[in-house]
Amino acid sequence: MEAAVTRFFASPRFAVAGASNDANKFGYKILAWYHQHSLPVTPLNPRAPEIELPSKAYKTVTSPSALPGPTQTSLSVVTPPAVTLTLLKEAHSVGIPAVWLQPGTFDDQVLSFANSHFEAVVAGDGGQGHEGWCVLVDGEEGLESAGVQWTSQRL
Repeated sequence: MEAAVTRFFASPRFAVAGASNDANKFGYKILAWYHQHSLPVTPLNPRAPEIELPSKAYKTVTSPSALPGPTQTSLSVVTPPAVTLTLLKEAHSVGIPAVWLQPGTFDDQVLSFANSHFEAVVAGDGGQGHEGWCVLVDGEEGLESAGVQWTSQRL
């Protein structure tokens, strides 16, 4: 899994599917994590035109096919399993190389599809958290293993 994390962070761009304006939801927290680490990130949300963090508002895109440079983008997923499968099919069709399926976003069918269609899949048991691989818990170590230089910025 460490190799998948390294590949995930080797992308020059990132996106968060399931990004939210609700600061209590993981879609907000994960978008904020990318922002706080000064990483180029695009939120995906078909219902909200932008996601507002305290120090920046991000324009959203509605789907993976609307991303600028999807073949250069790793995708963090924060959606229910039924939504995740549809999302991954579209992400694969536009060439997204790597996905990070946050805890609670996948089932066996989603994992099977992801593992057979992407260069790198981060998901499942492991990582430093008790619920499995999560960018909020394992992201900084992943950035280091991929040699990504980042600076901390305020939320």
